Amino acid sequence: MAEDVKVVDARDSYCPGPLMELIKGIRQEPVGTVFEVWSSDAGSGKDIPEWVKRAGQELVSSEQDGTVVKIRVKKIK
Repeated sequence: MAEDVKVVDARDSYCPGPLMELIKGIRQEPVGTVFEVWSSDAGSGKDIPEWVKRAGQELVSSEQDGTVVKIRVKKIK
């Protein structure tokens, strides 16, 4: 079964917008949901993984795609 990935398109949002949009999604979706945050804000590549670790969620991947960082996070609690 393929994972259900929720895209959080925050490319025109600036810190802390992309993180806030991720947190909102995590609060609304069930455990096991994978989120892919798209952000053009340079700080997101550092801020989101730090928050994921503190919040006890799972960082699946983080990759730079041109000017956009794509960060996958799995809700595990």
